[in-house]
Amino acid sequence: MTRTVGVLIYPDFGLLDAAGPISAFGNANVFAPGAYEMSVVALKPGPVASDSGAAMHAVALPKAPLDTLIVSGGEWSVPARCARTMAWLKKAARRARRVASICTGTFVLAEAGLLTGHRVTTHWDHSAELARRFPRVRVEPDRIFTHEGNIWTSAGVSAGIDLALALIGEDLGEDIARRTAQHLVVYHRRPGGQSQFSALIEVDRQDGRFAELLHWMRSHLSEPLTVDRLAGQAAMSPRNFARAFTTETGLTPAKAVERLRLEVARERVESSADPIDGVAAAVGFGDPERMRRAFIRAFGQPPQALRRTARSVGSLQS
Repeated sequence: MTRTVGVLIYPDFGLLDAAGPISAFGNANVFAPGAYEMSVVALKPGPVASDSGAAMHAVALPKAPLDTLIVSGGEWSVPARCARTMAWLKKAARRARRVASICTGTFVLAEAGLLTGHRVTTHWDHSAELARRFPRVRVEPDRIFTHEGNIWTSAGVSAGIDLALALIGEDLGEDIARRTAQHLVVYHRRPGGQSQFSALIEVDRQDGRFAELLHWMRSHLSEPLTVDRLAGQAAMSPRNFARAFTTETGLTPAKAVERLRLEVARERVESSADPIDGVAAAVGFGDPERMRRAFIRAFGQPPQALRRTARSVGSLQS
């Protein structure tokens, strides 16, 4: 059985947003010949320039139904303002078995009215705008990808590969998805619930009001970091500090401390042979069970599973 997969692109689309999933499906065909028939589609057939300047060749918007319709990220307002593209998208989505978006492609699906009431994600840097523009869409900004009904959405760039591997696993089984991931030399697979690790970059803006405090927090993770102590370090009252910090960073002080600890703990878990309880103590979790629960909430897996995955990928790359 051959499944047709169409990737919608448009001027200033994200090159890797399209190329990543295309490569994943193409590699799946190595292990399951004829499983997928790929096409890159656009309103105007021919070369379409990406946000990097490199072009990808597209065919005209197809009239035949697609099995899987994927909307690339990029300058999403281009297709959203195009009545012909949006009319085609709405019709194609109704006829497709499943619909997916990569990065800011989620905005295009939302503009088409396809995401009302759905849990979705997008690149962490655009999640607040997505929630503001489309209040009836349930935005989960800290997810690699989401799946609800026949709608799939993913975060930025490499998360599109994670989503494609999940689709391949659904179609062809986990063995084919695993072999495809190995061929691509990527993780098989980061769970959809895993945190977008780079979201911490937004918390730690260098020009932010609390940039120095966050730097200090990173170097004192093994110590108790209560609101009172953080407020004292920032020379503010606890009440004013908690309010200002949450407004500035989008996280409560407690959540920010946990994020920072998780970031450091994950790096140590994946790159060292340190005992898990030792890592928990070094980053301030103290109790390894507490760290395990935090890992499952943030990454969808306990520390031991992430370590096994990291070692497996490392062996593939060596």
